Amino acid sequence: MLQPGQLVRVNLAGLQAEGVMFQAAVTDAVGHIVKQTSEQPPKYLVKLLFSFRGVSEVEVPAERIHVDK
Repeated sequence: MLQPGQLVRVNLAGLQAEGVMFQAAVTDAVGHIVKQTSEQPPKYLVKLLFSFRGVSEVEVPAERIHVDK
């Protein structure tokens, strides 16, 4: 289970957030977990370290989130 504040990498390829469609190249965006937003399916709100066209927070399915070991 992911915890708030945890540093993660997220695959945003093909996702849309606040009107921004992330291109296929955005497969390794770095951010921190803010909170879990859904249990079934598991989704998390992630605050990105860099904003993409003004978007700095995205809701991401758990399978698109990777934790550095």
